[in-house]
Amino acid sequence: MDKTTLYLTPELRRRLREAARRSGRRQADMIRSALDAYLGEGQADRPQSIGTGEDGDLDAGETETWLHERWRDR
Repeated sequence: MDKTTLYLTPELRRRLREAARRSGRRQADMIRSALDAYLGEGQADRPQSIGTGEDGDLDAGETETWLHERWRDR
């Protein structure tokens, strides 16, 4: 592992210290976990949002029928 330095606001530093104390984990471990989750290590890109809208092929009113037809046997 490589060592690095982070500059945190006093408030963020306090919150990290308290979270580490409550969880019994080291601050460095919590930061690594948070960065892994944020950067999505080993995961495909995630959509920025999921919602309803028009895509030219399927309107929101047809989604339930579309799902039943395509996912019935799964």
